[in-house]
Amino acid sequence: MDIQINLRKLANPERAKFSKKFFKCAKGEYGEGDDFLGGINTPTLDAIVKKYRELPITDIQVLIKSKYHEERMAALGVLKWHFSKANKTRRKNIVNFYLNNTKYINNWDLVDVTAPKILGVYLAENPDQMNFLDKLSDSKNLWERRIAVISTLAFIRQNNFAKTLEYAQKRLNDKEDLMHKVVGWMLREVGKKDQRAEEEFLKKYYSKMPRTMLRYAIEKFPEPLRKKYLLGMI
Repeated sequence: MDIQINLRKLANPERAKFSKKFFKCAKGEYGEGDDFLGGINTPTLDAIVKKYRELPITDIQVLIKSKYHEERMAALGVLKWHFSKANKTRRKNIVNFYLNNTKYINNWDLVDVTAPKILGVYLAENPDQMNFLDKLSDSKNLWERRIAVISTLAFIRQNNFAKTLEYAQKRLNDKEDLMHKVVGWMLREVGKKDQRAEEEFLKKYYSKMPRTMLRYAIEKFPEPLRKKYLLGMI
């Protein structure tokens, strides 16, 4: 495909080595087995996505299965554009496509730039279909759990915190540091909208939280209040 030809022309093996370290792709790490072209920054990738945004879903399917991280990101970028322009029926089809391809949405950046703008937006419009997000939230797969949590960012933006807080409670004992970070981040986003809502949750659970989760959640609190949480003085 032309989009792959254009992406691979930009490949930089030295930058690819750096990316593999940054995204933890060594054996036993969360990104194990991922491969990179290297040398493709976000503005460049965005420009390529814009150029090929009319790519049909059959080609997106091929691209999302690529071994190269940047090609999967490009596939998701095009998919995100299709979703933004789609009617209700087509949005449902795109959501189903996304759910059928979560095995390829397998690093934090791939998840974070797409889940809120596809699944989150769709479910904010169709809250009666929340069951599939609930299933993802209980998945054994790290990336599916992260998809569920960060999708709730779309709800937070509508001042609806219930699912964020529900999933945050579920993930208090999650073993993955990447889940501690994303849960803390979403709690912080709740606090930006309504600090009292965040604090009601924190007062109940902060002593049980992984330290990273708590630090992310209270990052924007006034320093005296932040210290009280860290010292267990609430």
